[in-house]
Formats: sequence, structure tokens, C-alpha cells
Amino acid sequence: MDPAIPLIILAVLFVAIALTAIRIVPQARAYNIERFGRYIRTLGPGLNFIIPGVDRVNSKFDLREHVFTSRPQPVITQDNLVVNIDTVLYYQITAPKAAAYEVANYIQAIDQLTVTTLRNVIGSMDLEQTLTSREEINTRLRGVLDDTTGKWGIRVNRVEIKAIDPPPTIKEAMEKQMRADRDKRAAILHAEGERQSRILKAEGARQQAILEAQGEQQAAILRADGEAKAIERVFQAVHANDADAKLLAYKYLETLPSLAQGEGNTFWVIPGEFTEAVKNVSHAFAGDAADRKPSTEKGHGGEEGGPARIGAPDPARSSSAQAAMDAAEAAERAVADARDDVRRAGAGLAGAPPEPRGED
Repeated sequence: MDPAIPLIILAVLFVAIALTAIRIVPQARAYNIERFGRYIRTLGPGLNFIIPGVDRVNSKFDLREHVFTSRPQPVITQDNLVVNIDTVLYYQITAPKAAAYEVANYIQAIDQLTVTTLRNVIGSMDLEQTLTSREEINTRLRGVLDDTTGKWGIRVNRVEIKAIDPPPTIKEAMEKQMRADRDKRAAILHAEGERQSRILKAEGARQQAILEAQGEQQAAILRADGEAKAIERVFQAVHANDADAKLLAYKYLETLPSLAQGEGNTFWVIPGEFTEAVKNVSHAFAGDAADRKPSTEKGHGGEEGGPARIGAPDPARSSSAQAAMDAAEAAERAVADARDDVRRAGAGLAGAPPEPRGED
């Protein structure tokens, strides 16, 4: 027998034993080692050695953060409504020894603890609080789970409510309530818009009326100032030129036709001063005519019994006097015609026949 064969066998056995004594632990992993069934130590990441045949790896743990999603659990609220709630847990193993020897199945333990804690928390709230207080529920769940799972070597980082499903009838009632609230808010917003629109329109109309009134006021003031200045200037001109009653009566007659102007004047009311003005003009021009009558003069011989001579009238003065007298007569006739028209109009309105026209 070749003596090298036993050496080869011994070398192979040594290599096999050496390989069984080496343990390479990956990063973020932890191995619990037992010696003769008793926990000895926990191997960390890297190269580790154990005693072959004496030490063995009991459990391996992943030290990274894990996510656990529980099944929908029926929970009864304070107002006796059953809702289905899904939860999501984020946990991490911090003590591999406690996770292996303090609890048999830490996943199941966390699930059952989450369900019981959730029922206790939701049981003290009504449906509306449950739907609107997710952050409070998450905080209370996390506090209870973190206190309980701490001795298990597990740290609960976050607890989130994934879904809260009320019964179908409650969903329908909630949808109707939401629609009613939306309709109410829409009606309120529409009414507010109409109110603001009317307020703005009223403010605009008010500002427009104020501006128009101010413009009319300024225009009236300017017109009054212009008329006042015109009257003052006419008054000063009249007094500066020392106008007599004849000229004033004649100007009065010139302004009378303007009283009949306008589409709404169906008849013309004769002022009481009109007759007096006509008389003044007539007397004035009649006096001028009397002054210009032919006068008798004595002869050049100086004899009192001689024949009288009629002086020749001035052509310029006689023509102007005749025109004035014609104007006065025309004005008197116009007054008479106007008075007859007024009488006829009054008689026609009363249903009586018109009076016969007389001559002045």
C-alpha cells in the first residue's frame, strides 16, 4: 500500500473540517451560534470561525428594515359601524438574540398585536373621527407596538393606515352628504359673486352720477358766470351811453319774438308790459313827428298880416320818423292779432264760437 494515500486522506479531512469551521456572514446579517444547544454568541458581518461539530448556526436574521402588510381587519367604531382597515408596518430587528429566543414567531406576534391595538384605538372613535384622524391613529399604534416589541429585539419605525373601507350604505350616504356640501358651497359662492357684482355696479353708477352731477354743476356755474358777465357788460354799456326810455322800449319789442320760438309753444301769451312798451314807442315817435310839422313864418318884409310860409321838412328826418311810425303801427296790429288769437283759442277750448274780430 502506498504510504501517501493516508496522508492524502488526512489532508482532505483537515480541509473539510477547516471549511466547516469558517463562517462568512454577509453585510447587514446576523447569525446566532449555539454550542451543545446553548446560545454562545452572534456572528457579525465578515469572516468568523466556529468549532466544527460543537458549534452550529441556530438562526439567521436580516438586519435591514422590513415591510409587513396585514390583511384587512374588521373593526367596530364607537358608533357601531364595521369598517375594514389595512395597515402597513415598517420594522427592523435590532437584537437578533431577543428576536430568536424571546418570541417564537415575531411576524405573527406583530400582526396580532397590530390588530388588537387597532381595535382598541378605533373603538374609542366614531366613523368621522376615524376617517379624519389617521395621523393620530398611526401615532398611537406606533407607540403601543414600539413599547411591546422592544423586548423582542424589534423596533417599529412606522405604522400607516393603508385603507379604511366603510360599509356600502355608509359610502352612499357620505357621497350624498359630500354632494350636498359641494352644492351648498357652490350656491354660497354664486351668491357672493352676485352680491359683489351688484355692489360694484352700484358703486360704478354712484360714481358716474356724482361725476355727471359735478360736471353739470361746473357747466351751470360757467354758464351763470358767462351770463352774469354779459348782463354786467350790457348794463355798463347802457348806463355808459345814457340810453333813454325810447331805446329801451324799442329793444324790448325786438326781444319779444324770441318768446314764441320753440316746438312746444302752441300759443303766445302777451306780457302785460308789451302794451305799455308799444305806447311808449308810439308816443315817442308821435312827438318827433309833431315837432317836425310845418310852421308859419313871417315874410321878409316884416309885415304881420302877410301870408305865412311853410318851411320845407328835412328829408332824412321825415323818412326815419315815417319808418318808426310804421313799425309802431305794425307792432300794435301784431298785439291786436295776438289778442284775437288768444281769445279764439280760449273760445275754441270752451266749445263756444269765436268772437268777431274788431278793429282798434
